[in-house]
Amino acid sequence: MKRLLAEFLGTFALVFAGTGAIVINQVAGGAIGHAGIALTFGLIVLAMIYTFGDVSGAHFNPAVTVGFAVAKRFGWNEVPGYVVVQLAGAFAASGLLKFLFPASATLGATVPSGPVSQSFVLEVVLTALLMLVILSVSTGAKEKGVTAGIAIGAVIALEAMFAGPICGASMNPARSLAPAIVSGQLQHLWLYPVATILGALIAVPLCIGVRERGCCGGGC
Repeated sequence: MKRLLAEFLGTFALVFAGTGAIVINQVAGGAIGHAGIALTFGLIVLAMIYTFGDVSGAHFNPAVTVGFAVAKRFGWNEVPGYVVVQLAGAFAASGLLKFLFPASATLGATVPSGPVSQSFVLEVVLTALLMLVILSVSTGAKEKGVTAGIAIGAVIALEAMFAGPICGASMNPARSLAPAIVSGQLQHLWLYPVATILGALIAVPLCIGVRERGCCGGGC
């Protein structure tokens, strides 16, 4: 239960701070800016990894949890519980933002700004790179230690910085599903879960290809 609570709280914090920065930026007339939003996502993930990494592994992302399971670093029997509480944390955050900012039309939902295929490919690549970093700096299925928080937070901020204006740089099904459903932005609901999970799956053979034997199937 402690691990599930940690995943709930970490995902809640990620969505509340990250999508909250988008909502507040709109309300405040651009006071935070795109760079500020990207940094908010990176910094909140960094902080939550240091807060909960030794408890739950600090996944906060169904795609990451599935990626760890495919890499044989995490039991498949634990995946449903993690995914449920991650989604619950994300929906709780979006619900609170809806209460605080009822006039927000999107609540920070990820929406493609160009062709759907463009955003789909971007999300696949972004998530694959993120998952590759996570597999490389984590121990087993746990994102913990000095390097993990910095590396993972930095790559999230970096990817959000350059790709956010096009695809939203979700890399996380929970982060996309919750604000989209709560705000009623359902037109691209399938895109982000499918693309991000596919990207996480692609990262596993890439990790096996570049790292020592045992990277996936017993820990690096």
